Amino acid sequence: MSDSRPWHAHYDYWVRPHLNYPRRPLTDILRIAAADVPDRPATAFFGQQLTFAEVKERADKFATALSRMGVKQGDRVGVMLPNCPQYIIAVFGILRVGAIVVNVNPLYTPREVGVVAQDSGMRVLIVLDMLVPSTGNACEQMIVVSFKDVATAALSGRGAAEGSGTHKSFDELIAGVDTPQLPRVHVDADDVAVLQYTGGTTGTPKGAMLTHYNIFSNVVQSTSLHIPSLRRGEERYLLVIPFFHIYGFTVGLMAGTWLGAQQILIPKYDVDALLNAVRDYRPTYFPAVPTIFISLLNHPKSREYGLDKIRAFNSGSAPLPLEVLEQFEQLTGGMLSEGYGLSEASPVTHNSPSLSVRKPGSVGIPLPDTDQKVVDLGEGTREVPNGEEGELCIAGPQVMKGYWNRPDETATTIRTDANGTSWLYTGDIARVDDDGFTYIVQRKKDMIIVSGFNVYPGEIESVLFTHPAVMEAVVIGVPDAYRGEAVKAFIVLKPGTNATIDDLKSHCAKDLAEFKRPTKIEIRESLPKSAVGKILRRVLREEQPAQ
Repeated sequence: MSDSRPWHAHYDYWVRPHLNYPRRPLTDILRIAAADVPDRPATAFFGQQLTFAEVKERADKFATALSRMGVKQGDRVGVMLPNCPQYIIAVFGILRVGAIVVNVNPLYTPREVGVVAQDSGMRVLIVLDMLVPSTGNACEQMIVVSFKDVATAALSGRGAAEGSGTHKSFDELIAGVDTPQLPRVHVDADDVAVLQYTGGTTGTPKGAMLTHYNIFSNVVQSTSLHIPSLRRGEERYLLVIPFFHIYGFTVGLMAGTWLGAQQILIPKYDVDALLNAVRDYRPTYFPAVPTIFISLLNHPKSREYGLDKIRAFNSGSAPLPLEVLEQFEQLTGGMLSEGYGLSEASPVTHNSPSLSVRKPGSVGIPLPDTDQKVVDLGEGTREVPNGEEGELCIAGPQVMKGYWNRPDETATTIRTDANGTSWLYTGDIARVDDDGFTYIVQRKKDMIIVSGFNVYPGEIESVLFTHPAVMEAVVIGVPDAYRGEAVKAFIVLKPGTNATIDDLKSHCAKDLAEFKRPTKIEIRESLPKSAVGKILRRVLREEQPAQ
């Protein structure tokens, strides 16, 4: 990395390259919001609302209940919920007693829940009632949330039916606390706040240790990009990105609370429910993932719900096809900015400027106080020139402490250079231009080697997206006796359109060298996706017969 940081010249006029980051516990985020805007609505869920003062009161009561259960500083407490007010209350309650939040994907099978529970040493699991069978009794103590309570008694403070044994009712625990009695704990900024398990879609999950300082820093970094367009106490965040994903946790739950924004909570993605929320609540900010923007583009009545009234859109978690970006901006008349990040960085490291130079296809430039370099794909010890592809490395206050109980993998992923700077090796192939704008080429492990040539699925997918009938496209490598690997594409067509495999192959032949062209194309009704909407290449690979 050169001493110069050319991307600083491309920050929007209000963005400062260096910021002050609170070395304070994350619970200060809610405490400050409840003091500044106590009567402002903090949540909207199933037609009911909670103010910031009410959220804090319930979080303090929940912290008291956890303490009475024996949960103490450093214990790990799992949260296996969709987006709902209880998620917010639970998180701040857990953090208030000095315990560590373990975000658990509600789509996990009992085996997967068991892996996370065992690896983290989980003491308590907070889970939605209908998901209890999916836990496989992986955790001895469970606190159960019921959505029927959400729509009736829970938000008014009345408890649900009392739990027994090792299963306790979330609302009964809160209702059982008349006056919060919070334990005296000293939470250091460098204490672990969240164990964010990553790698579950590609291998054994690893717990990224994100500290209070990591996440607080990323909240300050990411919200600084939107100032002055975002106004404290007056914003409305439309949140369908799940809180159990670090993108939703930091950019949604934490940043929304930091800004005193009302969080419009969508527990499960449904395009009609989302559009109804746009119509009913008039959100000002909408962070999401590419598949959601694609579904909105293909909804026949998307223009009728007021998407054009939303001031800011942001796409993350997966690459945003250029065609989708351009079509969505035509639909809404607004700007859809793209960012980049990963669980190990809390997660945001890059974002596109709002008013400055814009380079379609780029994920933007590093956030304030974030550095980047691109190194060779071999040992990763040589920095490559601008424009050359290599592995992207990140340094900044948002970079994790390491992997939970995995010192060897931590040492491989976070490496300290001769100057004492700790670099996070992202595993992503990227290139950086002379202005510091970053272009993600592909995950290293997703790269396909055809007859010795490196082939990047993203390039092929971008060509497929230019076909007028293609709604979704994903490419993987499959074994090939002659070439080593061959390219296979999976396609979902837009409703009401038609395209044959030959049509799609001919389309690719116009813009791709022969070794990059898909030799096999499969048209499907849908593609396997994670809970956050990321297409699961691993599942598609596993479906392929051995050759």
